[in-house]
Amino acid sequence: MKLSLPKITIYDWYMFRQVAMASLVAMLLFTIVWIAPEILLNTLKEALAGEYSMKTAAVLLFYELPKILDKAFPVSLLLGTIFTFDKMSKDSEITIFRAVGMSFPRIIAPVIVLSVIFTGLCFYTGDKGIAMAANKTRAIYGSVLTTQYIYTKKDDTGHPLMAIIVSKSYERKLRGVIVLDFSAQVYKDVHQLTNIYSAKRGYAHDDKWVLKDVSNYKISPDGIYFDIKHLDKLEVLNGKDAENAYTLMTYSTMKERDITNANLKKYADLLKHESATEEYNYILNKYLQRFTHPLVCILLAILGCLLGFSKPREQRLIGFTIAIGCIFLYYITLPFFDLLAEKEILSPYITSTFPIIAFSIAIYGFYKIRDL
Repeated sequence: MKLSLPKITIYDWYMFRQVAMASLVAMLLFTIVWIAPEILLNTLKEALAGEYSMKTAAVLLFYELPKILDKAFPVSLLLGTIFTFDKMSKDSEITIFRAVGMSFPRIIAPVIVLSVIFTGLCFYTGDKGIAMAANKTRAIYGSVLTTQYIYTKKDDTGHPLMAIIVSKSYERKLRGVIVLDFSAQVYKDVHQLTNIYSAKRGYAHDDKWVLKDVSNYKISPDGIYFDIKHLDKLEVLNGKDAENAYTLMTYSTMKERDITNANLKKYADLLKHESATEEYNYILNKYLQRFTHPLVCILLAILGCLLGFSKPREQRLIGFTIAIGCIFLYYITLPFFDLLAEKEILSPYITSTFPIIAFSIAIYGFYKIRDL
């Protein structure tokens, strides 16, 4: 059996072009409104203060675009479709399309194609674009990723064997490291220490962490140190433990949006392995949102088409008001669902897909109300 692609008609090009132009205008306006109040003002202020040139300021503003576009893709599609279909309804174009026998799915077919393109762009922006822009911005500022980080090495039963406290880090260079070496004896309310190591500096190699200029405090069973030694070098982590600790420390200094999908999944798996339940649920929720958020583009495009369908005398303010309300609810509730996932109130698989379910129900409801 020979398969053939659906025939592309003049109508398809016309509708695709109309919605695409309206969506791009909406995206431009969204970007200007988002970037103008604070980001633009702060960047210009720093440039005028002589911290960097106007050319660098323009580059920094350019690198802000991926974060804005990640939010702008769904919003622009919703506003673009509702504006286009509202205008065509007022001009009786939709009535003509229906009169010649075009069904609602056939009418919005070009819009679905456009929304799929926007979905791909949104996914790529969230995965690669934001992370790349964040790296470029850090390079311009010359900023250093420093943090106070604690890594606890445990045995199979969950008993802590060693806790490593890093005061500062720059790439793989460590500063002000304290190592707590736990005893094998476990008390009901406390874990006994046997050694405390204080190192001025260290380096996190791929297969080991090496500390230098180390002071070793020997701890008695009574909790009192009874001997102090100086060590030129001390290896505290080896193999997979060293690799995992460095990865966790690196990602803990970054915002989740600045991490690619592959690395975010790796980070979530490490958090699960380390039994960091709250952090794992939060990062897993954010990772799943990387896939559900782009799909919102398709759903909002369909919803915009439905809200744009109106009678010649019907007020267009109603559809736009509902659209703005949907956008507001979507973005304002995302942090709430993040919290529900983090605190284990709901599974991350539920919190990440809830907007998809909600918009699908809204589409079904408006489809029935419009009687299409």
